[in-house]
Formats: sequence, C-alpha cells, structure tokens
Amino acid sequence: MTERIGNRYRPLFEVRLLHHYWLDEGAAVFDLISDPSRKNKRLHGYDRRPFLTVVPTAATAKALQALNCVYKDTAPGLIVAAPALQVIPADTLFEFIVTVSHADFFNYTALTLPPREIRTLYHQPEDKAYRYKTNVFVLSNLTGAARGAGADKTVFLSTPYSAGGAGDKVEYLILSAGKLMQLTSDGDAADPTSQLLNANANVLPVFVHQDDIPTIVPPPGLAGAPERGIQLTGEIPDDVFALVRLSPVRADDDDFSFIDDNGIAKEPHPVFQVRFKNRSTLRRYFDKNTGAVKSTEPNPLPLTYFGNAGSKQKPSEGLVKAEKSGTKITRLVSEIFT
Repeated sequence: MTERIGNRYRPLFEVRLLHHYWLDEGAAVFDLISDPSRKNKRLHGYDRRPFLTVVPTAATAKALQALNCVYKDTAPGLIVAAPALQVIPADTLFEFIVTVSHADFFNYTALTLPPREIRTLYHQPEDKAYRYKTNVFVLSNLTGAARGAGADKTVFLSTPYSAGGAGDKVEYLILSAGKLMQLTSDGDAADPTSQLLNANANVLPVFVHQDDIPTIVPPPGLAGAPERGIQLTGEIPDDVFALVRLSPVRADDDDFSFIDDNGIAKEPHPVFQVRFKNRSTLRRYFDKNTGAVKSTEPNPLPLTYFGNAGSKQKPSEGLVKAEKSGTKITRLVSEIFT
C-alpha cells in the first residue's frame, strides 16, 4: 500500500478591511454596540468586495508560491495559509494592493477628500524618472497600534494617533488630552473646529488616518517631490488607494508577528484589522418643492447604512458638499430634500 504523507496547512495571518459605514448602527460605533448577537450578525454579513479590491503584488505572489503558501480573498479581506512545517524567512515582505472598485466609496469614507495626484519627476544624476502618488495610505504590522490586552487585544495596521497641528485638514483624527477628536473644518493656526468622538480614545478602534500616509524621501537633488505619499513602481498600479505591508516579525510586540522563533506559523495566527471611518456631515434639510432651507442639524452626524444617527430623514450615500471660505473647507454638508 502506498504511504501517504500529509502536509497540513494552518493560517499564517488574516487581514480584515472593515468599513464603519456598513458596521455602525446610527450613532453607535460598531465596537460599542452592546448586543453581541447583533454585532456578530453585522460582522458576518459584511462584505468589502463590492467597494474594495485587494490583490498581492507580483513579488508577493511569487514569494507565496515559493513558500508553498495559499492566498485566499475573503469577504472581510484576505487570509494567507502556510504548510504547518514551512519555514518563513524573517526578512520576507508580503505586500497587498488595495484599490477602490466603486466610486461611492469616496462619498461615505472619511479622509478621502484630498486629491490623489500622480507626479512624474526626472532625476538627471540617475537618468531616471520617479513617479509619486499623493495621499496613499500604507498600513503595516511593524508600525500598527493595538487596543486591549491578553485575549482581548486587537492589532490594527494603522499607526497610533498624534496631536493636531497647524495645517491640519478637515476629517483629520487627532488626540487631545486622551480624547479622540475629528476636525470638522480645515485647521489653521487660529481655530479649527472639531467634534469629540470619544472621551477615551482607547475604547475606539484605530481608524485609518492622516498619519498612515508616509513621508516621501526623494533621492538627493530631486526637486518637486510631494511631501506625503508613495513612490509608484512597476508593481504598484496608478489607481492604488492603500498598501498593506506585512513582515513576519515585529521585535517590540510579538502579537504583531506571525511566525515563531523557528520561522513556523504561530498558533493562533494574528488577525490584523484595518478600520475605515465613515464620514460625518452636517445635515441640511430643504423643501423639495420650493428649494428653501427648512432646518440644519447643529452638529455633524455619521453616515451609516444601518440605523440613523439623527431624528429626521438620513442622507443617502450620495454626494457630499464641501463648503468653503476661500480655499479653506469650513464644513461638510449633506443636502436632504423632503
């Protein structure tokens, strides 16, 4: 009888791209919904594939094949599995490209107002052209923040929040005395407006935010490079919205690592989370017959598919209007005709 040798696979890591437009219940942030069954139902019914596409880069696809790993696209994101005894070199880099597949995503997602411009610059000393794209998020387990501890610890791929500063833009997320705030207008040295998201920032997830856009360091002598964004290469398409970069080992927090000291997949495997914050807008109600303004909500309210953060008709996921004073955005408005 022919001997059979099994090669059992185990998960190496998982990434979940969770959008709060589809998770929150009106004004209640998904993580703070008190009913566990409702949370489970919401999460199990969630599917990011209609609006976000994720694929490994060509180099990552080759590395996965060389390491006998299996990549699977899932409703919340992706999962990679490896043979139980497969050694994963610690210097391996797995990179995944996130693109937007439905234009409405930009209407109900916070921090999507800044343009994503591509700039091509010629560097004479190298006789080479460099291409950069602004406002692309880079999400990594080497720099991600965590919430909770022990069995309740959640690992996010977004960096820790920082304090605000001059030049901040509308929808920036900032820390202020331990509180999580979101700007409701462009910031300046005078008085940007903001709203309180929670008095204790640690009870909320770490949303994708402005500090996830890396600083660009161009080669010496190359003028005109944008301040923040990424360099485009042959592997990274022009329509990239975000990059997920994962390394097997994080020295300062092993909960972000996905191999053990022998290079074997850890058990249990890490589940990395990426959280896209839903946009909040000021709701302005118009008479559908006369076009006259009937009322305006006093504060911005979150856009959600489930529930209603206000007491009147909620806006659809359609167009959001950015009102300005000169070049400064002063508020984001949803116009509702009733």
